[in-house]
Amino acid sequence: MKPGVSSYAFGWAVNAGDFTPDGLLDFAIQQGVTVIQFGDHVPLHRLEPAVLDRLAARAREAGVEMETGARGLTPAHLAAYIAVSQRLGARLLRFVVDESGYEPGVEEMTGVLRDALPALHQAGLTLGLENHDRVPCAVLRRLVDDLDSERVGICLDTANSFGAGEGVREVLGELAPVCVNLHVKDFAVTRLPHLMGFTITGRPLGEGMLQLTKVLEAVARHRRCDTAVVETWTPPESEMPATLAKEKDWAIRSVRALRAALHQIAATTLS
Repeated sequence: MKPGVSSYAFGWAVNAGDFTPDGLLDFAIQQGVTVIQFGDHVPLHRLEPAVLDRLAARAREAGVEMETGARGLTPAHLAAYIAVSQRLGARLLRFVVDESGYEPGVEEMTGVLRDALPALHQAGLTLGLENHDRVPCAVLRRLVDDLDSERVGICLDTANSFGAGEGVREVLGELAPVCVNLHVKDFAVTRLPHLMGFTITGRPLGEGMLQLTKVLEAVARHRRCDTAVVETWTPPESEMPATLAKEKDWAIRSVRALRAALHQIAATTLS
């Protein structure tokens, strides 16, 4: 798997307006990773074609692959992001199904994806549906299995399914065989001081409860996933400048941890 970084490693910077697509590319070049992925909070479909073309040219020159991301699995939005992905030369499009006011059922999701298969094939594009809160992993797995296409798989996020009451082991058991992209996001689960519940908070990769090497090995075993990208849930500081500095520091530490883990797995495999 190739190591990468997502714009969701810089969620606070995006919210503060202190983020550009070129900035994510610059970060990847500086940190020596070969993949960047844009999440739905960076609306690439609203950028001028000339801006996308310049970004694509810079990425090609730097040897960095780009992956795209969107939210709201409607036919029109999917078609728009297939076009954006083609323009950028992306080979993977990650999609979160739901958006505000739109939560399609399984039949509707399946129909949208089945209708899009010819366009995905023509574009040489793989679509990864992300496990994200509402939809249980078993449902996503059945959907992908029913479509039975090399062009549709799962973007496996190591933390999102807590929102559906599912932990990492359950997610890996269901989705690792059909994973086409991996979001490595570390976390800590801590009991509240009054003992009446828990909180789940982010940690830099390798510094929380995620068993990173085991996750990478479980996904790599099935040989469908080419890229693993860093995302973080960075708790904010009291002032935005401190939050942005912390977020960048966490991104750097997380990328280093991912590269080290992938290197360790590769060395073990060769030995």
